[in-house]
Amino acid sequence: MTLWQTNYEKWHSKAKGEIKQALEALSDSEKKDAFETELSFGTAGLRGIIGLGTNRMNKYIVRQTTRGLAEWISAQGEEEKERGVVISYDNRHFSQDFAFEAAKVLGKCGIRSYVFEHLTPTPVLAFSVRHWNAVAGIMITASHNPPAYNGYKVYGEDGGQFPPDAADRLASYIDKIDSPFDVEVADKETLIEQGVLKLLGEETIQAYLKEVEKVTVNRDVLKEASDKIQFVYSGMHGTGTRLVKRVFEQLESPKVAYVTEQCVEDPDFSTVESPNPETEPAFDLSKKLAEEVNADVLFATDPDSDRLGVCVRMGKGKYHLLSGNQTASLMLDYLVNHCPLPNNPALIRSIVSSHLPDKIVKPHGVDVFEVLTGFKFVGNQIKEFEATHSHEMILGYEEAIGYLIKPFVRDKDGFQALTLMTEVASYHFLQGRNLMEALELIYKTHGYFSENTISVQYPGLEGKEKMAAIMDRVRKTDLDEIAGYPVKRREDFLTLQSVEDGVVTPLNYTSSNVLRYLFADESFIALRPSGTEPKIKLYMSAVGETRAKADEKLKAFEHVMLQMIK
Repeated sequence: MTLWQTNYEKWHSKAKGEIKQALEALSDSEKKDAFETELSFGTAGLRGIIGLGTNRMNKYIVRQTTRGLAEWISAQGEEEKERGVVISYDNRHFSQDFAFEAAKVLGKCGIRSYVFEHLTPTPVLAFSVRHWNAVAGIMITASHNPPAYNGYKVYGEDGGQFPPDAADRLASYIDKIDSPFDVEVADKETLIEQGVLKLLGEETIQAYLKEVEKVTVNRDVLKEASDKIQFVYSGMHGTGTRLVKRVFEQLESPKVAYVTEQCVEDPDFSTVESPNPETEPAFDLSKKLAEEVNADVLFATDPDSDRLGVCVRMGKGKYHLLSGNQTASLMLDYLVNHCPLPNNPALIRSIVSSHLPDKIVKPHGVDVFEVLTGFKFVGNQIKEFEATHSHEMILGYEEAIGYLIKPFVRDKDGFQALTLMTEVASYHFLQGRNLMEALELIYKTHGYFSENTISVQYPGLEGKEKMAAIMDRVRKTDLDEIAGYPVKRREDFLTLQSVEDGVVTPLNYTSSNVLRYLFADESFIALRPSGTEPKIKLYMSAVGETRAKADEKLKAFEHVMLQMIK
C-alpha cells in the first residue's frame, strides 16, 4: 500500500459512526490529499486546511498534539502540571472547539488549563502565559491564512513561541502517540467544577491593557492631536475589535471610524479575498470609509491581532500602504528622537528586514541584533538580554508587519504597534506632515530604500519537492553578481556559512533554509521557503541616492530573481 492508503486505513479502522462514514465518502484523490503526509509540528506549530485526515486540522490532530504536550509537561514534574497551560483561540471555524479539546486532553492527564471565555488575540495569550505563571500556552489560529485553514501554536513559559530545539523535543513526544483516536479526554464541565479548567476573562484583559498603556511615550502629543487627526480601523473579521476600542480609549479618545462590516467576527472573512493587512485589497473598505470621514491614517489588524497594517491617505482617492520596514523605520525614528533610551538599547530585527532602521538608530548608540525569520527568535533574544543584563530592547520587528515595543509580551503585538503608531502619526500631523512626508525626511537623511517581498506559490503535493529543488539549485549557483551589481557577501543559513572575497566564515545561528546576498551599499536579496504555506518568499531591498535609482535597482533584482526561481 502507498503511504496515503496506510494512513487512511489506520484512521478508518479506528473511526466510528459519522466519522467513519465521512472517511468512506471521500474520493481517492481526496483521500490521497488528506493522508499523503502528516501535519508535522514545527517552530510555527501546526497549520493546515480543516478536515479529516493526517494532513488536515481536526479535533483528532489537536488531541494527538495536546497529548504530546501533556507528556512533555508531565515529564517535568507535578509542579509544572499544576502551573498549567493557558489556551486561547481566534474567530476561525472550530477554533473554540479545538481550544476546549486541548483543555480536555490536558485535564485527563491531570494538568490545569486556563481557557479564555471568548476569542482572544494572540498577544493577549502570549502575555497571559507569564501573567498566570503557566508552563506553556496554546493559541488556536491560522493567522492571516484563508478561511479554510486553522492552526495550533505552542508557547513556552516565557510567553514566546517554542524555539526549534524545544519544538523538536515536543514533536518527539507527539510522534510517540500512535493513534489520535486512542487519546482520552475528560468532561469539560467536570473539569470546570473541579477547578482543573479555569475560564479567563476581564481580569486578564485589564492586566494586559494596563501594560499596553505604558507603550505611550508622550501623552501631551495625543491630547493635542485628539480632535484633529482622524483614524480608520478594521478588525479583518477577527479578534481585534473586542479590544481595540478600549486601546483607543486609553489614547485620550482620538477620532476613530470603524469599518463596521469588518469589525464583525466572521470565520469566512466575507468582505476580503485575504484577511492580510500586508496587502492593498484588504484596505478597500477602509479606503471607502476614509473618503467619507476624511481620515488621515488607516489601521488594520490581522485576524489574531498580532500584526498591524498601516495605510496613509495622500489626497483624495490616493493612499499609500506602508510596508513593515517603513512602519518600523517611522517607529524607530520617533523613539530615538523623542523617548528616553535605556542603557545599552537594542533593536532586534529579522535577517530579511531592511537595513534602513540600522542607519536610523546607530547614531543614537543603539546596537542592532539580527535574528532568523520568526518572532520566536526575537523572544529568544530578549530572554538572552535578560539573562546577561547586556541590553534592553526598544523595538523588535520583522518586515511582515510584526512589531513588539515592550517585552511584557514575547510575540508580535498589534495593539502595542497601534498604540505607538497612533502617537507617531499624531506627532507628525501636528508638525504639518503625513507619514509619507515623514518617511521622505528619513530617506533624505539616510538614503532611499526601495523594498519588496514576493511570494511564489508551488501548490499541490509536488510543491514541496519543487521548492526543495529550486533552493538546492540556487544554493549551488555561485552568484558573484546579480543584475550587474556585485555581491559582497553570500550567506547560507542552512549550512551556516558566509562567503566574502573567497573567505568562508561560520554563521552563529540555528540552521535555517535561507539564502541571503548582501551588497556594499546595504542592499540585499534573500529567499526562503515558507514554513507554513507552499511558497518561496523572495525579499529584496535596494538602496539608491534617489528614489528613482533605488526603484530601478529593485526592478532589476526582481527580474533576475523571479527567472531564477521559476
